[in-house]
Parts: sequence; structure tokens; C-alpha cells
Amino acid sequence: MNPQLASLQPYPFQRLRQLMAGAVPPAGKTHINLSIGEPKHPTPDVIKDALTANLGGLASYPATLGSPELRQACAAWMQRRYGLAMDADKQILPVNGSREALFAFVQTLVDASGEQRPVVISPNPFYQIYEGAALLAGAEPYYVNCLSDKRFQPDWQSVPEAIWQRTQVVFVCSPGNPTGAVMSLADWKNLFELSDRHGFVIASDECYSEIHFGQAPLGGLEAAAQLGRGFERIVMFTSLSKRSNAPGMRSGFVAGDAALLEKFLLYRTYQGGAMSPTIQAASAAAWNDEAHVEANRAAYIAKFDAVTDRLAAVLELARPDASFYLWARVPGGDDAAFARRLFEEEHITVLPGSYLARDAHGVNPGRGFIRIALVATLAECTEATDRIIRFMQNN
Repeated sequence: MNPQLASLQPYPFQRLRQLMAGAVPPAGKTHINLSIGEPKHPTPDVIKDALTANLGGLASYPATLGSPELRQACAAWMQRRYGLAMDADKQILPVNGSREALFAFVQTLVDASGEQRPVVISPNPFYQIYEGAALLAGAEPYYVNCLSDKRFQPDWQSVPEAIWQRTQVVFVCSPGNPTGAVMSLADWKNLFELSDRHGFVIASDECYSEIHFGQAPLGGLEAAAQLGRGFERIVMFTSLSKRSNAPGMRSGFVAGDAALLEKFLLYRTYQGGAMSPTIQAASAAAWNDEAHVEANRAAYIAKFDAVTDRLAAVLELARPDASFYLWARVPGGDDAAFARRLFEEEHITVLPGSYLARDAHGVNPGRGFIRIALVATLAECTEATDRIIRFMQNN
């Protein structure tokens, strides 16, 4: 067995199940699950219709590069969304969702053959795939804390020079999971200058980019263009899961540095990561349609409008820059105990923030927070808010 498997940490939801073992919710209250970032809005008809109209694709082996129609749809979306003219043949590659791509990309990039162990830098808190990808590639994960006094942005200045010298990949997530913080142009400029100095590749996870409140978040490639740069050493990752309420399709694409994508395509050709032709056709339909995205965004805005101010009266939180999470500080600082009591008293599940982070540099930046995913219906989110307010009043 790969010895690095032993270094993998339990996934946050495995830890959550362990936390809730033996917990008994109150009788008569329906369960409201706000712990997992799984979209619950209906999948749009434009996607379902395209799926059923292209079932013939199940009879064909897919091309790892993806169909020209899908790559053109992705390129057209990049033009509409960011004003970027992308080469659909060299700068875009369809993938089976961002999770698969984020993991496989690191396996493609990391060179562990040298005398010193390579480093992959991750924000902290973070999406657990970043850590697993680094460990299984033979790299050392290094965590850069994202604290409230730094606008929940990674404190790059805290990274020692010796770490930068070994760094091969830096993960960023904007809008961030779990904080919803968005990188500014100045943030991107700083990171690009560090990449120029140290030669690392930026893996920009942008899967929440279309869940916002009217101000579309700045993307990494968009920032590069605004700064007069090319796309060297940066690849962005995006997905239909959140944008189009289609997590079960496992569909997204990566875009950016053509030389890196050429190597990534080679890796994925052997890995077997090709997307079904049926899913490709439905994905092209999704990327070509914005009406369902606007409706989806409006539904999230309605939920934030209904609950944010009311929850802010009893918990320390604020509306995020983007995404569908609220990142709330809890009284007493024990986020796990808070989450278990909330389940036992109000039958609501939230995710302890410490499960999304690691102890690094003397602190776990998720400790004392909970992540509330506003993925349930408006009625359920409103009901959950009523219950949380009552819970806070009683504790």
C-alpha cells in the first residue's frame, strides 16, 4: 500500500458523524441539515433536457480532451464572465468536477525526486482535497492561516523563505470556503509577484464564483489580464455543481497556462478521467445558459436577506463577499460542543469550523467558528434561524 495513505486525516463529515454519535435530537422537530455544501435547489430543465436528448452518447468512449462543442461553450462563458479570449483547444480542459481535478493536478505537478521534500501551500481553513493531494503526491502540506484581522485572506508574509524555496504549488480559494472571502486585485498582485520570485504554480479554486450578491468576484485569470500578465503558472478550477445545482454530474473545467494543461491532459489520459459524452452535452448546455444561474443566485440572496441580520443579533457573523456559507463565531470557543448541543436541542446540523482547519503556527483558525451552509429551502433556513435564536437565548 502507498504509505502516504496512513497520513490522511479523517474527512470533516466523518468527524461530524463521530461527534453526533449517541446524540438524541428533540422529538417532534424535523431535521435541518446546514452542514454540507451540497446545493439543494432543483437542477435546471435546460440541463435535464440536454441529458435526455443525448443519451446516445452512452454508447461512445469519451475523449479526455472533451468535445469541441463543450470546450467552445466553456471558452464562450469565460469571454462573457471575465472578458477573456481563451484558446478552447489549448487553454481549457473539461474535468469531472473540481475535486477530481484539484487532486489530479497536484499529482501532475509535484516533483518529489529531489533531496528536499517539496511543499504544497494551502490556506487554513481549507477544502480537504488540497491536503490529501499534497500528501499523496509526496509533498509536505504547509498551512497559511486566514484570520479575521487579515480579511480572512492568507498571510503570505508569514511564510518563511525556506518554505518558499521548496514550494511547488499554492492553492487559493476565492470565494473562500468556509469564509466566503474574495481576493482583491492587490491580493492577486502580491501572489503573482511571489510566484514570479519563487516559481510555484497557483491552483485557483473558484467553484463558488457565481454565488454572489451582485458584485461578481474577481477571478485569477481575470486578475492576471488586468495586471497585464499572461497565464503562466496559474490554472483556475470551476464547476457546475454550485453554479448550476448539478453536483451529481461531476462536471467542470480548468483553464489557464497552456503548457501546464498539456501535461495535465497527458496525466488524465492515463488516469482515465474522461467525461461521458452525455454529460459533456448537458454541460455545454449549462455553460451556454445564464438564466438559471441568475435565478439560482436570486434564491441564495433571498435566504441571506432573510437570515443574516437576525443571526447576527445572536452570533458574531457577517454576510460574506460571496458563496453560500455563513462563518459564525460561537460563544465559549468550543465549536464542536456548540454543534452537538445545537443538534440535541434544536435538531440542526452545522459543521464545526475546527474540522475544516489544522493547528498551525500556534492556532487552529477554525476553532470557535461554525460553518452554516444556506443550501436548504428558504422556509427551512428561516425555521433554522428561529431555532438558533431560541437556542442562543436558552444557553
